[in-house]
Amino acid sequence: MRRLLPNPALTLLLALLWLLLNNTWAAGHVLLGLFLGWAIPLLVRGFLIEVPAVRSPLKLLGFTLKVLYDIAVANIHVAKLVLGPRGQLQPAFIEVPMEIEHPFVLAVLTSIISLTPGTVSASLRADHKVLLIHALDAPDIETLIAEVKSRYETPLLEIFVCSRS
Repeated sequence: MRRLLPNPALTLLLALLWLLLNNTWAAGHVLLGLFLGWAIPLLVRGFLIEVPAVRSPLKLLGFTLKVLYDIAVANIHVAKLVLGPRGQLQPAFIEVPMEIEHPFVLAVLTSIISLTPGTVSASLRADHKVLLIHALDAPDIETLIAEVKSRYETPLLEIFVCSRS
């Protein structure tokens, strides 16, 4: 069954996306959406990263709300920094040691960091043990490292079932 339908959730998501983009529920579009939803995952299955299981959906929901809150607060903070005196900015590249080993969870973490205004994930060492982050304003590097680890890395390790070294 897994060979014929490699990713049922992705199949349904792609079919639904097709129907929403075409703004119709006509039978032909439903069939085409289902066909595309089946064919695309089948063709790209070698490129897809395995998504680890979620331990606690409620923790994931709470974490998502926390990230959205952080993005909103960071937008206001960055606006104040950009509109304020430029001499006060202390940009820096920061190396954050990583405990996360799973590629999907690392991708989630780097995306969260890049989505939060004022920070961007710049690089990840080949061994996946150190993440390089650029911060627009980092007066205390150790505090920023601790914040990334406690606010994002630790909850991700608790939410997803993945190996932890």
